[in-house]
Amino acid sequence: MEYTSKTQIYQKVKKPLLERKRRARINKCLDNLKTLVAEMRGDDGILRMDKAEMLESAVIFMRQQNSNKTSAAASAPAPAQSPQSLDSFRNGYMNAVNEVSRVMASTSGMSVDLGKSVMTHLGRIYKNLQQFHEAQTTMVDSEREMDCCSSSSAAPLSPASSGYHSDCESPAPSPMPEESEKLWRPW
Repeated sequence: MEYTSKTQIYQKVKKPLLERKRRARINKCLDNLKTLVAEMRGDDGILRMDKAEMLESAVIFMRQQNSNKTSAAASAPAPAQSPQSLDSFRNGYMNAVNEVSRVMASTSGMSVDLGKSVMTHLGRIYKNLQQFHEAQTTMVDSEREMDCCSSSSAAPLSPASSGYHSDCESPAPSPMPEESEKLWRPW
């Protein structure tokens, strides 16, 4: 009677079983990929290909899809910020400012002047962001009014007309800057 080691048993019995399971998994995944690509392309030609051709075709199809997405994303205009995303940003910014304020207040040896300058800076940035958003909103609204004034139903501009918004029948009042507006501070 001959002694067989665990390694010999593994090589004779277990390794072929594991290899069969691995190949079955690969074949199952290839079949799933084949049906997915056939459904997405709307073409059953891939179902009759061998594994190598099917993989090549799937790679080509995926590259085409990827290039279509990038070209569509490049040609699409940038989406306008929704009011919800702006509110979310404001809330996040305010939470961050409050956290900075809390950390500075709880830090021993923190200079009051440094705390004031940091909080003033954060308030100034917040105010600038608010003004930028308001300016964008005003610009979009005035563009809509310009489109309204230049529509075919509007009276034609005279040769002496400057072609500016002031020549429209109902100009929008321009916002007046407030000199007495105070700097926003979170405290």
